[in-house]
Amino acid sequence: MLLKRWEDLPGQMRNDAVKPYYKYLEKRKGSLIIKRIFDVGMSCVLLIVLSPILGLVAILIKRDSKGNVFFKQKRITQYGRPFMIFKFRTMVENAEALGSQVTIQNDSRVTKVGQVLRKYRLDELPQLINILKGEMSFVGTRPEVEKYVNAYTDEMMATLLLPAGVTSEASINFKDEDQLLSDSANIDTDYISEILPIKMTYNLANIKDYSLFKDMVVMVKTGFKVLR
Repeated sequence: MLLKRWEDLPGQMRNDAVKPYYKYLEKRKGSLIIKRIFDVGMSCVLLIVLSPILGLVAILIKRDSKGNVFFKQKRITQYGRPFMIFKFRTMVENAEALGSQVTIQNDSRVTKVGQVLRKYRLDELPQLINILKGEMSFVGTRPEVEKYVNAYTDEMMATLLLPAGVTSEASINFKDEDQLLSDSANIDTDYISEILPIKMTYNLANIKDYSLFKDMVVMVKTGFKVLR
C-alpha cells in the first residue's frame, strides 16, 4: 500500500499529469498504512463470517450450469501490475470467447443464478481473497483489463498509484452501465470513448481528495445502493 518513490514508478506513470496526485498521496502515507491494515483485518473477518454463504453460492453455481465456480481474469492494479481477479462465475463457460469483455443488459451469456449474483453484487465476494493478498482494496478504482488500461490518458495513469478497489464512487454511479451499452454496435470502442472517461472523472477526483473517512462513506453508500 505504501507509495513507491517517484523515480521508482513505471515510466508511463512518471508524467506531469500524474505528479499532482502523487504529491497529494505522499502527504497521506499514514492513512494509506491504516487503509491496508483495515483491508487485511476486515477481509479476514468477512471470509470467516461469510463462509456459509460462499459455500451455498458455490453449490448453486455448480447446479445451475457447467463450468468452474470461480471466474478468473487478468486485470491491472497498482503500478500497472497484472493480477488474477476472482469472482463467482455468472456467465456461461468460455463467455469471453462469445462476446465483449463488457457485459450488456440482457446479455445472453449470463446464467440464471448469475443474474441474481450480479444484481446483489454477490459475484464480487471472492475478491476478499484479492484484498487479503494486497492486490485490491475495499475502495478504489475498479480494475480494468489490459486493453482498456492501454487506452488510458496520462492523467488516468494516476489511478494506478493505489491498488484497484471492489467499489468506488464510479462503481456506485455506473452500477447499471450494462444498460448504457445495450444498444452499442461496438461495445469495446464505445466503452473506451464514452463510459471510461466519465468513470475516470470520479476516480481521479477521489484520489485528489482521498481520506479514510471518504472510503467509509463509499462503503456505506455501496451497501445502501445494493439493498435498494
